[in-house]
Amino acid sequence: MQIDQERQEDKLTLKIRGRLENTTAPELQKVLERELEGITELGMDLKELEYLSSAGLRVLLAAAKKMKAKKGTITVYHANEDVMEVFEITGFKEILGIR
Repeated sequence: MQIDQERQEDKLTLKIRGRLENTTAPELQKVLERELEGITELGMDLKELEYLSSAGLRVLLAAAKKMKAKKGTITVYHANEDVMEVFEITGFKEILGIR
């Protein structure tokens, strides 16, 4: 998995490529723990995300809770059909802002 970051004032966008699963989810979690300070808008570009496991969903849920606690927003962009299906089946479609 590869994570590219773009920060503009209080907005952070993460572009996630590859597979978000048991072995790679901790890497995303570390990035989020380190980078969310002062962020009120979190964007996640999933255009090149090939696979999303339950471990990845846990990290996304934790990020959504952190953003909600600080009255911020989290938005997911460009999720492919397979990832969208996971979001729909698990109810994450209602938790995350999806465009």
